[in-house]
Amino acid sequence: QVQLAESGGALVQPGGSLRLACAASGSVSSISATGWYRQAPGKQRELLAIITSGGHTSYVDLVKGRFTISRDESKNTVYLQMNDLMPGDPAVYYCKYRIGATWSGSWGRGNQVTGSS
Repeated sequence: QVQLAESGGALVQPGGSLRLACAASGSVSSISATGWYRQAPGKQRELLAIITSGGHTSYVDLVKGRFTISRDESKNTVYLQMNDLMPGDPAVYYCKYRIGATWSGSWGRGNQVTGSS
């Protein structure tokens, strides 16, 4: 069993930066990849970035060049560094893990990133 805990959500301004964290516990050695997703009000949840256990990263075009996914193995934590935040970025951000080729079926509580006017 793997448990994920997201943290770091905050009120952000356009052009600002924020770093989210996703801490894993339990059978962390079984994790083959971790992904960050988000869901804005009225929209479907969307995948943003993935980092594999080997450190390979991939991004959707929407966030490429602005967001960076990284990990600290010593802390079993995956981060999402978000820079140059845009009005479309406020959402609830979630992380999810993959074991082998199978993504976990459950979602955590998520991280609220709120835009300021």
